[in-house]
Amino acid sequence: MDIEYIKNKVYNRIPQPLDVKYKYAVLVPIINNNNRLELIFQMRAKTLNRQPGEVSFPGGQVEENESFKEAAIRETIEELNILEENIEVIGELDYVVSYYNSTVHAFLGIINGVDVDKINPNKEEVDHIFTVPLDFFMKNEPEVYYLDLLIQNSAEFPYNLIPNGEDYKWGRGKHSVHFYHYEDYIIWGYTAKVLKNLTNIIKSH
Repeated sequence: MDIEYIKNKVYNRIPQPLDVKYKYAVLVPIINNNNRLELIFQMRAKTLNRQPGEVSFPGGQVEENESFKEAAIRETIEELNILEENIEVIGELDYVVSYYNSTVHAFLGIINGVDVDKINPNKEEVDHIFTVPLDFFMKNEPEVYYLDLLIQNSAEFPYNLIPNGEDYKWGRGKHSVHFYHYEDYIIWGYTAKVLKNLTNIIKSH
């Protein structure tokens, strides 16, 4: 092995986040409804194992040999029961690398050629859909709360290998949780964080 071999391995390599086990993608669907830009939201089915009865965007886990963008489109087709030709992806928003070993990529997409009132979502995954004017999020800031992220001791961890053992001073983090209140809906968590990111991008100079 020589330095040229190492250079070839590293040169032009695309960096990846470390320790990520799960990859997810969502689409932020924007639609022109009676000359007003609105965002389409899903109320997740109450029978789902993960986040039942919560507000979300269409999305899910990235499958093998699938890009984040392809996953976002596929999940939107499956959950909203629309065609790929109805989806025009504008671009990618900022992505999240979460504390639970996953990364979530969000894409902004225009829904064309569809009457939002006639969308019949997949009932196995979606209880119902609703829309919110984009202007609502442009004019209203989310409530933001913070949760402490703490290291919990483990009987299996080799504390004898690190300075101060079980008294080692681990770093502590905070997890921000965003909330929007719209009519009877609570839009929170990752979905709300994506909305805040979207409005920041739109407002940026």
